[in-house]
Amino acid sequence: MPRSTRFPLAIIALGCAAPAPLLAQDADEDLTAMRMQLAAMNARIDQLETELEATRAAAAAVPALTTPAEPAAAAPVAVLAKSDGWSFKPRGRLMVDTGFTSAPSSTGASDGFGSELRRARLGASGDMPGGFGYKFEVGFAGNEVSVTDAILSYEDGPLEVAVGQHNNFQSLEELTSSLHTTFIERAAFTDAFGFERRLGASITYGRGDILIQAGVFTDNIEDTDSKNRGVDARIVFMPEAGDTQLHFGGSVHYNDLDDPAAEVRYRQRPLVHFTSQRFINTGSMGARSETGFGLEAAAIAGRFHAAAEGYWQTVDMPTLASDPTFFGGYAEAGVFLTDDSRGYKGGKFDRTKPQRPVGEGGFGSLQFTLRYDHLDLNDAGILGGRQAGYLASLIWKPTDYTALLVNYGRLQYEDAVLPAANGDTSYGVDAFGVRAQIDF
Repeated sequence: MPRSTRFPLAIIALGCAAPAPLLAQDADEDLTAMRMQLAAMNARIDQLETELEATRAAAAAVPALTTPAEPAAAAPVAVLAKSDGWSFKPRGRLMVDTGFTSAPSSTGASDGFGSELRRARLGASGDMPGGFGYKFEVGFAGNEVSVTDAILSYEDGPLEVAVGQHNNFQSLEELTSSLHTTFIERAAFTDAFGFERRLGASITYGRGDILIQAGVFTDNIEDTDSKNRGVDARIVFMPEAGDTQLHFGGSVHYNDLDDPAAEVRYRQRPLVHFTSQRFINTGSMGARSETGFGLEAAAIAGRFHAAAEGYWQTVDMPTLASDPTFFGGYAEAGVFLTDDSRGYKGGKFDRTKPQRPVGEGGFGSLQFTLRYDHLDLNDAGILGGRQAGYLASLIWKPTDYTALLVNYGRLQYEDAVLPAANGDTSYGVDAFGVRAQIDF
């Protein structure tokens, strides 16, 4: 309340409160009493103003609509935070794919146009008091409902402990979210060797340029009746050289199948997921365990990025004289045609944020990437075939949370499991895919 309004209010209040005998008192006594009451009222008004300002400040602070690290304009959903340490952030993604494949007709392979709802997920994540956090996400694609993430975590400085269904530590490509990969499907070996989220407990330690991850896992939450028990570990060195972000990593994986009748099978589609056709396939193999070793390297320098990985998967097969080792890997290089750069955080690729998004007077970001993708499923008498992929990708991101991907791949096969009419098992297959995606 302005000071200029206090005196009239005080006089009015005083006049209303003064008893009739006051008019007969001495003028000096009148003046003294009025001064005392006026001083008391001014003090009360100061107190009320202080309380009003405190109430306004508290009301302005409660609806924290964005996280402190991200400007309000960039966040499409609210993060509801409470002063007692709880927070809640809804999350989700929608990916719709369409395209076609073309194989030699004499192979009898089903090809042509295809489409699918590749991913549809809803969930939430946030913090809890005491350094704890949570993440829960459910997938709806494929006419099925499945739990993708169900994680309870605890952080203490550079150390994080996680328990529940989450990614184990195989491959830079696998750990990079499907929202931030350069192709609509990850490198062939990640799917062929069965990389997926599993139930387990893990520890992550990250300080400076070093990241160390390790955990023990069983199987996916959908396969809890299995007796699989595995151990995974990964180490990453991620220094910066001037303006260039570098990445060097390695991982090891061991999975004990612990079942006399256990079998594994490695196979892969031609680039796109909406086809069920596989041209390379080991078939079911009786196995006691799997052991994998991976190497990773990547660099981001302004508009340019490059990445490469190799992964060796050995299967302990009691029926063979020697255990087969299969190999997969890729090498890629990409460039932004706009003034943008690929995101990177915590030992994996992260979100690309266009410098000039649509809606703010810009075009968004445009990225072009070429990749060579190799998968060899031949070894120790197992003839699963070889797949060599020559791939190209164009990604337009109008905003941080929307994207349109266009992919083309020429897949060359040797020892394909589907021979042509003349018995030829070496031929090529074309694949074309388009994805529209949005997330929050």
